[in-house]
Amino acid sequence: MLAVMDDMFPDAHCELVHENAFELVVATLLSAQCTDVLVNRVTKDLFQKYKSPEDYLAVPLEELQQDIRSIGLYRNKAKNIQKLSQMLLDEFGGVVPEDRDTLTRLPGVGRKTANVVVSVAFDVPALAVDTHVERVSKRLGVCRWKDSPLQVEETLMRKTPMEKWSKAHHQMIFFGRYHCKAQNPNCPECPLLERCREGKKRVK
Repeated sequence: MLAVMDDMFPDAHCELVHENAFELVVATLLSAQCTDVLVNRVTKDLFQKYKSPEDYLAVPLEELQQDIRSIGLYRNKAKNIQKLSQMLLDEFGGVVPEDRDTLTRLPGVGRKTANVVVSVAFDVPALAVDTHVERVSKRLGVCRWKDSPLQVEETLMRKTPMEKWSKAHHQMIFFGRYHCKAQNPNCPECPLLERCREGKKRVK
């Protein structure tokens, strides 16, 4: 299955636009329950206005909320951006930590976000499970329907060579985002149709 996805999306990559680890943390936090396209539209101006944790703390919370207002859950996300900025300054000298477990201590940073950051920013093998990865894994029978995101991650890591974790993560995202979509998957032309629990029913 990974070989098929590799053929389909050989250049799969993180589509969140960023220039450093700190921007990636903010962008990934904003991407929760939101498309990368919308996040990139917002961060185009956001990352011009705010360059560092200090910058996010220098404005009232209400101003930051307005800056990201078009993104879902913007109030809570703005609070977390300021809280994590403060923690980065207080505990890490303003530098984003490279360790996943340490990253998850930052407000608003869960396991998925931490995995994305260590993988993309620091080139550490990781396999982040977002909605696309979870959906594809379950449709193709790699994981059980009832599995939690953590169980999906553990299964994928067990079945995938470590050196392929990061690339496989992006290729599964592209497969789910552009081919095996949630509402209108391209089942008739899918090279993995015979493995898919839903696809075989759809094309009958």
